[in-house]
Amino acid sequence: MIILKSSSEIAIMRVAGSIVAAVLEELRRVIRPGISLKQLDKKAEELTKNFGAIPAFKGYNGFPAALCASVNDEVVHGIPGNRVLKSGDIVGLDFGAIYQDFYADSAITVPVGDISPEAGKLLKVTEEALYKGIAAAKPGNRLYDISGAIQRHVESNGFSVVRDFVGHGIGRKMHEAPQIPNFVGNDFNPRLKPGMTLAIEPMVNEGSYEVEVDSDNWTVRTNDRKFSAHFEHTIAITDGEPEILTLLNTEILPRKV
Repeated sequence: MIILKSSSEIAIMRVAGSIVAAVLEELRRVIRPGISLKQLDKKAEELTKNFGAIPAFKGYNGFPAALCASVNDEVVHGIPGNRVLKSGDIVGLDFGAIYQDFYADSAITVPVGDISPEAGKLLKVTEEALYKGIAAAKPGNRLYDISGAIQRHVESNGFSVVRDFVGHGIGRKMHEAPQIPNFVGNDFNPRLKPGMTLAIEPMVNEGSYEVEVDSDNWTVRTNDRKFSAHFEHTIAITDGEPEILTLLNTEILPRKV
């Protein structure tokens, strides 16, 4: 069942989203060759708690960290350990927060130092695909209008969309109905309505869409070991244009404690 949110509930999610955006923006700022994933995870958790929120991922189904950090051929759900980033890497940062019992979820993929033109194109196309999906998230459209907009942009640029992992509804739970594929299927395709809150998240591979899960039972990587990128926003369907809830808004950020 798809749960529609009230304006007051969306207002809380807007604050949660701004916290997530503030954390990701700070992580983007400090990323450089020589920093470890564990340092990024520690900073993400500290910042979230300073805003009076809870890191959403830590402990979720046993996940051991506050931040998902996925490097190069890692698609999603990378566990941040002692790995040190080097120039030429790309790192996907997926982060969520809980504020007043509501979730927000967002992801960016960040270049480390100087990256290859191919990697730069992958990042650009993946982020563009996210915004094309968001632009299709209007009342009266259907779910697969989002999926199709993402898939067309990705594939027209020579990349592939991951099939095994998808976006999702979000609200009082991290994962709510509906699932949001980044490709057009023939399954559940509801009409979009105001009050829906969705986490749209294209995961895009340089090569094949096929992926596998590491022995840690979390880290997802490309089968062919080519690079992958991931961008995500939490949005709300409104009567008009979709609203991105995971944008930084300093006016509504809780005061740091």
